[in-house]
Amino acid sequence: MKRLEEILRKDARLVAGVLSGTSADGIDAALVRVRGHGLDTDVELLHFHSTPFSDVMRQALLQMGTGKVADLCRLNFELGERFADACLHLFHSAAVAPDEVDLIGSHGQTVYHVPRSTHPHGSGSTLQIGEASVIAERTGRMVVSDFRTRDIAAGGEGAPLSAYVDYLLYRPAPDGPPRALLNLGGIANVTLVARDLDEVFAFDTGPANMPLDEAMRAMSGGERTYDREGRTAAQGRVDENLLNKLLEHPYFRQPIPKSTGRETFGREFVLPLLRGKGQNRAVDVLATLTAFVAQSIRTAFDDFVLPRLKPVEVVVSGGGVHNLTLMGHLRRLFGGLRVRSLDQIGELGLNPDAKEAVIFAVLANETVHGLPNNLPGATGARWPVVLGKITP
Repeated sequence: MKRLEEILRKDARLVAGVLSGTSADGIDAALVRVRGHGLDTDVELLHFHSTPFSDVMRQALLQMGTGKVADLCRLNFELGERFADACLHLFHSAAVAPDEVDLIGSHGQTVYHVPRSTHPHGSGSTLQIGEASVIAERTGRMVVSDFRTRDIAAGGEGAPLSAYVDYLLYRPAPDGPPRALLNLGGIANVTLVARDLDEVFAFDTGPANMPLDEAMRAMSGGERTYDREGRTAAQGRVDENLLNKLLEHPYFRQPIPKSTGRETFGREFVLPLLRGKGQNRAVDVLATLTAFVAQSIRTAFDDFVLPRLKPVEVVVSGGGVHNLTLMGHLRRLFGGLRVRSLDQIGELGLNPDAKEAVIFAVLANETVHGLPNNLPGATGARWPVVLGKITP
């Protein structure tokens, strides 16, 4: 493709990364300047914008796990329109003309994810929607999309995909210690970044914002979609008996690599905990869920991280970094390990809300260069593969 050849000849490319996470609360879009590729990758975040979904769109997305094929078909194209709108808004806000942008990396919206580790025949599946052809038509830009499916085809979990980019951008200096990069989205995932790529590994530790958001939504009758700064949880009392029961969930005993999603820690997980509870007791449930998220992360470190690598700090990104109650639990539980936000690590710092969108911009850049961009140590794939499908 002539256009692709032109993109590859450039010293630097303008790339947009867009996604809607497991919380399905909106679209994050980042515009980055990417220089080089592979180990020579250098990224500069130029602009970031988040567009919330309407309540109608969000409910439609959350119901797709048990929805009708006709609804899924329609929503795939409708969501493509929303992703295109988000990209065009991003370009306008950054004062960049669409034809100046070289590439869009779109993760889409996960509507169903079946991890390989939980499938009875040992092979998983996943489905992300947000039609790439619609994005390409509306924006006039080349789109790389559907990143997870090739990893699953190669025997992997299809998640987490951040590990490869975490290594490119945040690998320690030759004499530096390992670093733990923790992302608190709907689900929590961690990447252990060592000096050598062969030592890097990653996995989903379990839930993060997802059960907290579901609890707030149920407690407020849909009026509040998340616990701002963890203020409501801070008013409650942690129920130690419930906390210990939640920590017995079988996911935490599964070996790594592993991944999880809404099917495990979403609405069906949360609503039985709130059933029959008055408002005061419901606040206690939220407080307990917040402590549960933090403790499940610490347990994952004890079981899977510290026996292999000993990082000196935990660098946090994603929406959960704004939940002060959750971050307080993490700092207390990690004790001697420094816990800080991604924007606090000097020249490597990024807006912690933008990191996931930046990841898909970098993955798209690797894809068009024909470079494998999964990490078998993170996903369990049989070998490295080139992720994504290119829509000219």
